[in-house]
Amino acid sequence: MTKKRVTDEQRLLHGGDYNPDQWLAYPEILKEDVVLMQKAHTNTFSIGIFAWAALEPEEGKYDFEWLDEVIERIHSFDGRFILATPSGARPAWMSKAHPEVLRVDASRRKQLHGGRHNHCFSSPYYREKTQEMNTKLAERYGEHPALLMWHISNEFGGECHCDLCQQNFRTYLKEKYENDLDQLNDSWWGPFWSHTISDWEQIESPSPIGESAVHGMNLDWRRFVSHQTIDFYKNEIEPLRDITPEIPITTNFMSDNPEFTPFTGLDYSKFAKEVDVISWDAYPAWHNDKEDTATLASKVGFLNDHFYAMKDQPFLLMESTPSGVNWHDVNKAKRPGMHYLSSMQMLAHGSDSVLYFQWRKSRGSSEKFHGAVVDHDRSPENRVFKEVARLGKAMEDISDKVVGYQRKAKVAIIYDVENEWALNDAQGFGLKTKQYGETLEKHYQAFWDKNIQVDVISKEADLSKFDLVIAPMLYMMSEKTAEKLQDYVKSGGTLVSTYITGLVNESDLTHMGGWLAPLKETFGMAPLETDTYYPSDENSLEYNGKIYAINDYATVIEANAASELAVYQSDFYAGKPAVTVHAYGKGQAYYIGARSEEPFLTDFYGELITDLDLKPALDVTHERGVSVQAREADGLKTVFIMNFTEDLQVIEINEEVTDIQSGETVHGRLVLHPYEVRIVEK
Repeated sequence: MTKKRVTDEQRLLHGGDYNPDQWLAYPEILKEDVVLMQKAHTNTFSIGIFAWAALEPEEGKYDFEWLDEVIERIHSFDGRFILATPSGARPAWMSKAHPEVLRVDASRRKQLHGGRHNHCFSSPYYREKTQEMNTKLAERYGEHPALLMWHISNEFGGECHCDLCQQNFRTYLKEKYENDLDQLNDSWWGPFWSHTISDWEQIESPSPIGESAVHGMNLDWRRFVSHQTIDFYKNEIEPLRDITPEIPITTNFMSDNPEFTPFTGLDYSKFAKEVDVISWDAYPAWHNDKEDTATLASKVGFLNDHFYAMKDQPFLLMESTPSGVNWHDVNKAKRPGMHYLSSMQMLAHGSDSVLYFQWRKSRGSSEKFHGAVVDHDRSPENRVFKEVARLGKAMEDISDKVVGYQRKAKVAIIYDVENEWALNDAQGFGLKTKQYGETLEKHYQAFWDKNIQVDVISKEADLSKFDLVIAPMLYMMSEKTAEKLQDYVKSGGTLVSTYITGLVNESDLTHMGGWLAPLKETFGMAPLETDTYYPSDENSLEYNGKIYAINDYATVIEANAASELAVYQSDFYAGKPAVTVHAYGKGQAYYIGARSEEPFLTDFYGELITDLDLKPALDVTHERGVSVQAREADGLKTVFIMNFTEDLQVIEINEEVTDIQSGETVHGRLVLHPYEVRIVEK
């Protein structure tokens, strides 16, 4: 029912974060907004996100009249609003009167009021107060015809180490370890450095002024932070579920920046189960000096496919920028055409929206120079405003060919945030070269370049629908996961894994006896040791008669039943296998022992794409930098052909398709201008 409410809108959502509470003293601005919203072809606005001080200026004294007026203005032109709960930033009166809401950092220092997202998720008062606020919002606006969904808080993250959180952490551990300290000590390897726990009250969260080297404890603390954050969220939405059960609920997820890899602050695979619609905030640093635009576009695709796969349904782009931001190291403006292209990429990968932070630039404080639809000049003739309006008109034209359309993938890459937590803690290998998220994105790019659609899944996902599953650097692996991968291959699947896989269990303890038996059986080999390289070290592998440079890591392999596909060229393991394959059951398992860059991954996965007969959604011949992605429904495919280069690209469309916007039939040679997008139907 909740999912139906969103898709019944039958139009792509275009708009974004609107902060009228910053402009209540300027009524002419609020009236102007309504005119500009229509000129920009926008239709949906997220409101109230940081408005607590305006909604409750004094404890127990509420003011909703200004919000009533804003909502009616949006409704007047058939607009919709996504109503946020304001818990992401508390008013100052609350911090003064109820200091328990303030967080304590890992060094046990009480924080002052300020910033945002600095509230304690254990605070009984804050939990009670958020429910009180949300009850009033639901009762007042829950039946408004323009209400589209609830937006809970904003970008959940961070942690608190106060006494309340310490007690909740101990309670969490008691439940996890069945009130048995022997279980906990075994999982945390307590005898190391005499760290055996003899009383639950001895447990403290990790701290730079205390303990931070017990990896099992660190892992459980991060799990607890996710648990406690989700529990706070569930407490916050109780009145919304009770009063407005038909209204969908979301909260905006994030990426890790500036690397633009999956977010590691929380376990989104667990959080995703509690929301009706996935939404996320995307701020890639286009036109940076470290990577070309096509490489960054591949990273954007990876994250989109990660969020789509969380619920296997379209998601929402909750925040983006129509120009620059104000928090990158260098805040570069998007070049003409890039906003249109980057927004269409979001739609191509499964978003049913393009929403911005922010609608209008603030006049003061830290976000006054963050990109927005309306600049300080307030002019619809502004370049950025006109690009937004162009996009909005195009979204109106293609809505019926995109909204609710699905993405179909036969390839999956496993991403596991708990694995990343454990791997980052590991005091071995290269401290700066583990790069788990970046490694997954490089494997993904080999498919993005060839227009093969990919789901980025959790280790709990169903593997049976995929022809190919890739699990690079799955350092932390339980016996259950190893057996699941084994069953997948035995049933006919193709599995690829790599160096630094399967070394520790779910408590971050090494496996007794080395590599797990299911892995040895599935891959037909065993990793003997992992060599870690300095940046100046050189080695290579030979694969299909070609030489490929390797870097960072090389695994010495005992091949056993596996066949070697590539061999090392130097060092004490020269001539030994670097890549192996093993036929197991009805499937096959590949092990890549060394880290190698794009040329090898392109060639290796190119062969697998051919062997497994993996097909793109549309047969298009093009050079690198052009991406072809599709969404489909009822036998129809809407295909986005996108040029992520600053050059003219001559491509060949090898099937007959129809251009959705012009209506013309397209077949054969086509010229794409820099940053151009063509949308066709197959």
